[in-house]
Amino acid sequence: MVMLRHLHFLKTVFLHSVTAFGGPQAHIAMMMKTFVHQRPYVTKEELLEYNGFCQLLPGASSTQTITLIGYKRGGILLAVLTLIIWILPASILMGAFSFLAGYIDKRDLEHIFKFIPPMAVGFLVYAAVIAFGTSIRNTITWVIMLVSAAATYLLFKQPWIFPLLIVLGGITTNLSRKRIPQIEQKPRKIKWWNIWMFAIIFIAAGFISSTAKKNNWPNRKPINLFENTYRMGSLVFGGGQVLMPMMYEQFCIRSAVAKQKKHDQNVITIDKDDMYNGMGIVRAIPGPVFSIASFAGGMALKDMGTKPEERTAMQLLGCLIGTIAIFLPSALLVLFFFPIWNNLKKYAAIYRSIEGINAAVVGILIAATLFIMKDISIIEAKTISFINVGIILGTFLLLHYTKIPSPIIVIFCLLVGYFL
Repeated sequence: MVMLRHLHFLKTVFLHSVTAFGGPQAHIAMMMKTFVHQRPYVTKEELLEYNGFCQLLPGASSTQTITLIGYKRGGILLAVLTLIIWILPASILMGAFSFLAGYIDKRDLEHIFKFIPPMAVGFLVYAAVIAFGTSIRNTITWVIMLVSAAATYLLFKQPWIFPLLIVLGGITTNLSRKRIPQIEQKPRKIKWWNIWMFAIIFIAAGFISSTAKKNNWPNRKPINLFENTYRMGSLVFGGGQVLMPMMYEQFCIRSAVAKQKKHDQNVITIDKDDMYNGMGIVRAIPGPVFSIASFAGGMALKDMGTKPEERTAMQLLGCLIGTIAIFLPSALLVLFFFPIWNNLKKYAAIYRSIEGINAAVVGILIAATLFIMKDISIIEAKTISFINVGIILGTFLLLHYTKIPSPIIVIFCLLVGYFL
């Protein structure tokens, strides 16, 4: 019954999950509109802090951020429900695509979604403007923002750049000790169960997978799939843009070589063209980019079994394994480390660092805006693409000056793509 009062929040999470296009930076921009301005579930400062904190952890940063919003609203139970509702639509779509990969024309999808990138830029501009007003207040935050924007733009595809800038931003605002807040709070007791669960699953999955390979267990693919995917979800920094090439290298390159050398049919392999198609489709659908694991899991197990119904069941199992294994580490890590972060905030050094972290986040948002704009055709046939410019400006103006919900803007851009 306690969860009934959170039904509206969970409905908001669902609407966000089916309209959140554009990757993790754009997701944060949409969260700013949905969870801060339309319904004040968190403050601007809290959202920026959550996002900055999640950039320090491996895993899916936008997934971890929205999980923390749920945690702040209703504790562990609501955090788990928020996580499930957020990942489910994208995971179902990508799992379904593993069955339909041979029947879907990727070009048709690209046509429908062609105005989503300029829309995402509009959201990013909106988030950067709002975050700028909150976080950039003095000379040092200006410097952190500009340096972070330049470094992120130049090294956007490097997975280490985001946590590095967050850490350096926090260190920089600690060089001056003039702003020392006096906060009196008792440290809370740390709950160790989730980090123990994370470690036990990590070690057990590795041990069982290694044993299965060594002893050549028959039908060991599901075990190896879980271990490979859980390990990637535990170690990857930089979001889905880093995860996808990691999966490609693991399941398409390295595994193909191992399968050829050892003549082992139990090695997980995914066709390169299938993986390329999955990597293209996941960028076009709403929700977390980590849902590529649902597709990869289905493709990994689609040939197991002798009968059609057996192969279908195994492919469904692969989708489920991929979904659980990729998102479970992110959830366990963020729900363990966030209470520790809250405990540390009673120390002035940590509290001061939040100022630098938020300034770095603003710089990252600005750089993400510029980076995505490189892939948008502002100039077409030596003339300005007024429709792309109009989508960017229109999205920003609607977000900033009206109360139109984000899903309505997304639906409008999809319809424009469909009819034009």
